[in-house]
Amino acid sequence: MLACEGATLDYGSYRALSGVSVRVERGELVVMLGANGAGKSSLFLAISGLRRLRSGSIRLDGQELAGRKPSDIVAAGLVQCAEGRKLFPGMSVRKNLTLGGYVHRADPKGSEAILERVFGMFPILRDKQHDTAGSLSGGQQQMVAIGRALMGRPKVLLLDEPSLGLAPLVVKQVLEAVQAINREGTTVLLAEQNAFAALKIAHRAYVLENGRIVSEGSPETLLADDRIRKAYIGA
Repeated sequence: MLACEGATLDYGSYRALSGVSVRVERGELVVMLGANGAGKSSLFLAISGLRRLRSGSIRLDGQELAGRKPSDIVAAGLVQCAEGRKLFPGMSVRKNLTLGGYVHRADPKGSEAILERVFGMFPILRDKQHDTAGSLSGGQQQMVAIGRALMGRPKVLLLDEPSLGLAPLVVKQVLEAVQAINREGTTVLLAEQNAFAALKIAHRAYVLENGRIVSEGSPETLLADDRIRKAYIGA
């Protein structure tokens, strides 16, 4: 459903991605593992159209995405939930959520139905929908960020480090929500440093180092690899 082939991305003289090829089949939950600076966020920015590739191809359902506007990419069904949440802290929770459906503003009834789905998934957000997003806890803010991405009606959802800075119990809740979103039919590409927790919910995984894919396979295969286990799981 999502295919990157030979994706190469530069920031000036610095090469962030070097010929990265990744595929995500329809209905999969695929995890992208890697340390800080490995290139995970750069790959997501390129897929989302926020950074232009130097070379390579990115396709969604066979349609080329490279070079298209980010809003067009969202309308095509690929939505990113950015690292660090990127909420509007002075706006209400409800407003933050509804902004996620901006490209579908011609269908307000459809957006209202998805908003109810988000409230069903994260009941605390219904209770706090009129509070400012900046007043929420870190975990609640991450729920808003994920809910806002769902308002974009993704066929493929990119999640960039959703557990970053959260307490272990909240990490568990967030990853359970990601797994539920996938089970309901949304294809997911998840970038995550918490390798062990991410592999527990993944169908497949890639390992990115210095802008290159160095390993890929099932969670069981990667967990059985001593080098991968020691580098990313610490055991």
